[in-house]
Amino acid sequence: MVATSHPLAAQAGLEILKKGGNAVDAALATAAALTVVEPTSNGLGGDAFALVWHEGRLEGLNGSGPAPSGLDAGPFRAGGLKALPAYGWPAVTVPGLPATWGALSKRYGRLSLKEVLAPAAACAEEGHPVAPNVARLWHRAASLFGTNLRGDLFRPWFETFCPGGRPPRPGELFRNPDQARTLAALAETKGRDFYEGELARRIVAFAEATGGYLKPGDLAAFEPQWVEPLGVDYRGYRVWEIPPNGQGLVVLMALKILEGFEFAHRDDPRTFHLQLEAMKLAFADGARHIADRRFADVPVEELLGDAHAARRRALVAEDEARPPRADLTDQGGTVYLAAADGEGMMVSYIQSNFWGFGSGLVVPGTGVALHNRGLGFSLEKDHPNVLEPGKRPYHTIIPGFLTCRGEAVGPFGVMGAFMQPQGHVQVVMNSVDFGLNPQEALDAPRWQWTSGKTVEVEPGFPHPAALDLARRGHDVRQALESTSFGRGQIIWRSDEGSLAGGTEPRADGTIAAW
Repeated sequence: MVATSHPLAAQAGLEILKKGGNAVDAALATAAALTVVEPTSNGLGGDAFALVWHEGRLEGLNGSGPAPSGLDAGPFRAGGLKALPAYGWPAVTVPGLPATWGALSKRYGRLSLKEVLAPAAACAEEGHPVAPNVARLWHRAASLFGTNLRGDLFRPWFETFCPGGRPPRPGELFRNPDQARTLAALAETKGRDFYEGELARRIVAFAEATGGYLKPGDLAAFEPQWVEPLGVDYRGYRVWEIPPNGQGLVVLMALKILEGFEFAHRDDPRTFHLQLEAMKLAFADGARHIADRRFADVPVEELLGDAHAARRRALVAEDEARPPRADLTDQGGTVYLAAADGEGMMVSYIQSNFWGFGSGLVVPGTGVALHNRGLGFSLEKDHPNVLEPGKRPYHTIIPGFLTCRGEAVGPFGVMGAFMQPQGHVQVVMNSVDFGLNPQEALDAPRWQWTSGKTVEVEPGFPHPAALDLARRGHDVRQALESTSFGRGQIIWRSDEGSLAGGTEPRADGTIAAW
């Protein structure tokens, strides 16, 4: 089974499973296809994370890249900036996605990367009809970029993604032959061409010609990191996330707080209130501590300890919304997929360009849109997450996984910047606390805390509950559409070994099963 946000990508993964590939092969085929059919949310110039269940063990891969060796917070802070510019070179960190594909294929893949990436390369070369939700996001990005991005630096983006001077319409055929050639090169070199070959030389040449920071050594030195996932027990299950620099820690802290409460039913206003207050406290701790653990001491064991959870739980007022000590941004651009094969292997995988198409930079002749993941850094002096050369930023993309009594239940994820931990908590509780099946758990109307006491609820959220939240002091705002509420996928395995999937109704989602 493969579950993801685009039918053609899910079918690419299923095609590989039918050819004898395993769940990792299928996940990589799906991920590669997503860079082609959903460039509004991810691309070859982004980052990736994965959780892989294999032979009774869960392993994590951190595929986030560091800041270039020549990029430092000092000059930006001296210029009075509170954050890096969103577009252009300052927020471009080393893209980790191609190396992540290579590492996953090398350790777990059954088929060659050339065979696994072939469906995506064919789709880029021959073209694909643009899906409705993708077209909407594409049009939004083109309008934003057309207003804010000027000059030769950004011209390759418009030439690549707005051929003929406009974004593609729903159902219109879109081709990206440059990306097809890049995918072929990555397949031949197991991803290393991006870091040490002709593609790397093109990236560096573009940076040197346009004031960028990436150097040959920055690319050549990069390798993704295999990590031990973090997990907490929650009502008989164990919930797993990638450790910092990712924000999966926020999910686990919130669940630790919430496990100390009893809940009557999902749509009880008290349920929503306690979820929101726990999320605020967890985000505040995350904003204070999450950073690259090679550079900062992140007290993970303390933050996930019972004593810390009890202290934070004591700060929750049952009938009063309290202001947090952290604010969020609603920007995001990410894709998530779940995959499972017939032999027990399961994959939770996520990749992203961050703000939609990312930095607005496209390496000429490659189809590679570079992300702006450096926006996750702080410029605050002495902050654990302050921008430093060679350091990875606070990262929003998080794959999730659920086990029970040491056995895999399965992968899950909800993409969408700082909505992701909020989506993870809602999906886990929908499944574990309230007994919803995978599709029901994703269909259920969502809330999201954005800043201060402000809470957005999506269309379909129960009106009586919204009124009750307002009476408790929440500034409740009804969203007109669901774009910012995340897009999730789930695959659960039953005790009998059958698979049950759920796919996102807020996207062009599909479950492909065989």
